[in-house]
Amino acid sequence: MAIETKVGMYLCSGCEIGGSINCQAICETVQKETKIPVSKINSCLCGDLAIQEIRKDIEVEGLNRVVIGACSPRYMTEVFRFGENVLVDRVNIREHVCWSHKPNEEETDALAKDYLKMGVVKMQNSDIPQPMILDINDTVMVVGGGVTGMNAALSSAKAGYNVVLVEKEKELGGYYKKLYKLTPRKAPYTELEANPCDDLIAEIMSNDKIKVLTNCTLEETAGQPGAFNVTAKINGDTQNFVVGTIIQATGWKPYEPEKLSYLGYGSSKNIVTNVEFEELAKNNNLKKPSDNGAINSIVFIQCAGSRDKEHLPYCSSICCMTSLKQALYVQEKYPNAKIYIIYKDFRTPANYELFLKRVQNEDTIFLTKGEIAGVNVNNGTINVDVDNTFVGEKIQIQADMVVLAAGMMPNSAADRIKTVKKTENPSVDSKPAEEKPDEAVEPEYSVLNLKYIQGKDLPTLHYGFPDSHYICFPYETRRTAIYAAGTVRNPMDTVACKNDALGASLKAIQALEAIRKGIAVHPRSGDKTYPDFFFQRCTQCKRCTEECPFGALEEDVKGTPMPNPNRCRRCGICMGACPERIVSFKDYSVPIISAMIKSIDMPEEDEEKPRIIAFMCENDAYPSLDIAARKRMLYTPNIRVIPVRCLGSVSTSWINDALAAGFDGAILIGCKYGDDYQCHFIRGSELANIRMENVQEKLKQLVLEPERVEIHTLSIDEYDRLPDIFNKFAETIDEVGPNPYKDL
Repeated sequence: MAIETKVGMYLCSGCEIGGSINCQAICETVQKETKIPVSKINSCLCGDLAIQEIRKDIEVEGLNRVVIGACSPRYMTEVFRFGENVLVDRVNIREHVCWSHKPNEEETDALAKDYLKMGVVKMQNSDIPQPMILDINDTVMVVGGGVTGMNAALSSAKAGYNVVLVEKEKELGGYYKKLYKLTPRKAPYTELEANPCDDLIAEIMSNDKIKVLTNCTLEETAGQPGAFNVTAKINGDTQNFVVGTIIQATGWKPYEPEKLSYLGYGSSKNIVTNVEFEELAKNNNLKKPSDNGAINSIVFIQCAGSRDKEHLPYCSSICCMTSLKQALYVQEKYPNAKIYIIYKDFRTPANYELFLKRVQNEDTIFLTKGEIAGVNVNNGTINVDVDNTFVGEKIQIQADMVVLAAGMMPNSAADRIKTVKKTENPSVDSKPAEEKPDEAVEPEYSVLNLKYIQGKDLPTLHYGFPDSHYICFPYETRRTAIYAAGTVRNPMDTVACKNDALGASLKAIQALEAIRKGIAVHPRSGDKTYPDFFFQRCTQCKRCTEECPFGALEEDVKGTPMPNPNRCRRCGICMGACPERIVSFKDYSVPIISAMIKSIDMPEEDEEKPRIIAFMCENDAYPSLDIAARKRMLYTPNIRVIPVRCLGSVSTSWINDALAAGFDGAILIGCKYGDDYQCHFIRGSELANIRMENVQEKLKQLVLEPERVEIHTLSIDEYDRLPDIFNKFAETIDEVGPNPYKDL
């Protein structure tokens, strides 16, 4: 038997609210029109006495829904919680009404009344979410046994979790083990340090919570967070085990030296890469490779194949520090050797600048900015021609050896650099570029071998690094509870790798504990909802399975979606994608939002009071409006804002409902998308942009102006654009005139 919904509405008159709107009249009107049993006003709704009164009403009146009309839901989040069995909605009266509109005006009161009615209607149509709790395995699997992987494994084990550490080679260490010495990691940042890799390996091997699998590759990773079913090939034998979460720390590989022939690689044994030079030092063989002779002069060439559109377009972060370190190797063994470092720009961030200054002060080490004009071998001597130096002249250096500072490439599934046509600096309102980077490159080999409909491995950016929302969630990938860490995620040194490992370990543990409770991880952390699917009406159109950014939906043999609950991030993109509207959440659904839209009072056409509905993403757009309000930036009172989980969750039926209800226009505002900034749910804004093109086609069919629907994207620091966006759209609506369906 369904439980009766009993809603209590509470309006705060503090924080300038009471001086801006007629609280008493608004409360009485909302209570009368929505027929709720309780409607009260309090001058300090977040105070202890007011909270006690609400709790008493819940007990005495049997309230199971509470609407709080006060400050933004981004404030006082802990105060307005009344237990598991009471659903709460926060209506933003302070910021979105009183602080952003003229006080004591008819339209300001109308705005407040509509927002409160929308909140009540939302609660009347919502159910209390029940978390979906499944049995889970809480083992952390770390893939990659280098510096990042070992530190991630050790961190997870020290936190009390069992760990499976997978390494494809016969021993742990990776490139970390191949380093002769490390650049300074502590003050005063002047002296090289011994490599502690062997001690770290010993600590790993002695920890009884860490199971080390070497000579191991992953044949398949199926299932979902909390229950990943792993099939591994270990020393030729197949083993199966279950893990709860995964950290991919598969490290890096150097840029292919064969592509550096323009810098002389391959023309002499004495022209080597920084990786090859490190190996010489590690093996105590710091001599000319051609004849094992002494090194009397050496040139280090920076950005060898890096920051170059023909090779690696990005900076690999550690090359400058590595060349400084290797220059000291040479100086230590050959005190009188002449050492040259030729660079485009020297990058030694933060305290590493102290190390650069130390090396600059060495008499035998010469650094200059310059462009390499040529590297030529003549009778065993290497001539390096350098243009545009600090002295302004072309110089030539004769050297016994040349070391090319080659960049880092991720050991991800994407084993090649993708170059694609895309908008270099798209305007916030531009249409999606016709050509975009693939979600993932299908290489000759695979790392995780995920059994996901959207690919075997972590989707990557076009440089091969696993994709994430790198502004807010740098460890995240599009695969829930699978985290990228270390140099597979971004070029970095060993100190950054260790820090990255600790961060990824913490995220993996957080994911496990969230899954254990049946709640969502980032960005809707703690969300207990989960999409319900009415599969009886499913047409197997595949839109939800193809558009879900996180692989939460697979398909059975008939093409019907198969949910994997623990992969879901609760973004609602599947809901926005579904043409049959069979996807819903307990407190967020097509009918709920439609009811909110229809609850808004619609002035008659002759009143000349346009109405515009705005769907704003809760991640960047909605908070931006809060910031604008705090700055007391005013905008048209004709807008009615509905926060949405993601623009990708917006159903086109809401636009239809709004227009049918008499709204004169609809505007959507969400996160930016693309390489410069990303939608918090990866593709939501982009998908919404594409869908709105279809909406505008529908408008033409209905003989309605396409200008009645707009979509914008912005980042949270662009809050000052919002009033202008709203006001200009209101002007556009004034120009096109009232919705002809207003009085129908």
